[in-house]
Amino acid sequence: MTEMLKKGTERYAIVAVWGLMIALYSAIEPSQFANSGTFKTIFGSQAALVFLSMALLCTVIVGEFVDLSVAAILGLCATLVPVLTVMHGMNVTLASLIAVAVGTAAGTLNGLLVVGLGVNIIVVTLGMSTLLLCIGLAISDLLFVSGLSDSYAKIALLDVGGLPISFYYGVAIVLLFAYVLGFTPLGRHMRFVGSNREVSRLAGIRVNRIRFGAFVMAGFLCGVGGVVIAAGLGGFDPSSSVTYLLPTFSAVFLGTAVIQPGRFNPVGALVGVYFLATGILGLQELGYAGWITDVFYGAALIIAVSLSTLVRRQSTA
Repeated sequence: MTEMLKKGTERYAIVAVWGLMIALYSAIEPSQFANSGTFKTIFGSQAALVFLSMALLCTVIVGEFVDLSVAAILGLCATLVPVLTVMHGMNVTLASLIAVAVGTAAGTLNGLLVVGLGVNIIVVTLGMSTLLLCIGLAISDLLFVSGLSDSYAKIALLDVGGLPISFYYGVAIVLLFAYVLGFTPLGRHMRFVGSNREVSRLAGIRVNRIRFGAFVMAGFLCGVGGVVIAAGLGGFDPSSSVTYLLPTFSAVFLGTAVIQPGRFNPVGALVGVYFLATGILGLQELGYAGWITDVFYGAALIIAVSLSTLVRRQSTA
């Protein structure tokens, strides 16, 4: 009984803290926080972070922990859709397909450089992030490009049960990812590669193929996420993409303290995304200025990495 209680505490402590946070904000600001509109905002506005968290998880799980380019890839893809459609008159469906293809190509290039040539991942992804950000700014003339049609917006904003359909896209991707990791040979191989590449190679696993595929899939998810975000916003500001990177890392590392303590997992990352969104919205409704966002995300990242390290040490002790 004691062992079961200990495991439950380890797996769901963050969920309990999340519940306490909601209760605290509701008690302090019952008229502003404790209403359906607040929770619709929390769960209906985080599609970008959900897609980015799953993209980052693709590489993190195979042992590539510092892909700094995911936010810039999503930002470029989200910028391409309105630029091609509004500024150049292209069919929006074709523009969306091109955006997804560009995201996939960026992930492929990352994989070729990191896996194929052995270039340090920090160097590659930091350079890629800067390059793609500048391309996005150049093709948009440093502007927020808007003007996508209301009918196109429905692919992200169609109301389903009181929440935009983009919320359900994110949940579906998380569940699919969790299934792959937990119940398929590919998922097991990804875990093995992330744990020990050399042992995985000796066991007959095609390590480099798994690593390369993780980068390609990360780029693809960023491309799809970019299309969804552009549709929901009616356009995109390429300079805003950098603001997604810190919360993405925070959510992914915070997720290691949920469901599967010490292990990166999709469901934990999803909980991390909405945990952070709840904290930020609550602080903003209490009247704190915009700077509180980066403070909260930064503190959450430090705490999340520390928790992950402690849990891993405990599990291997």
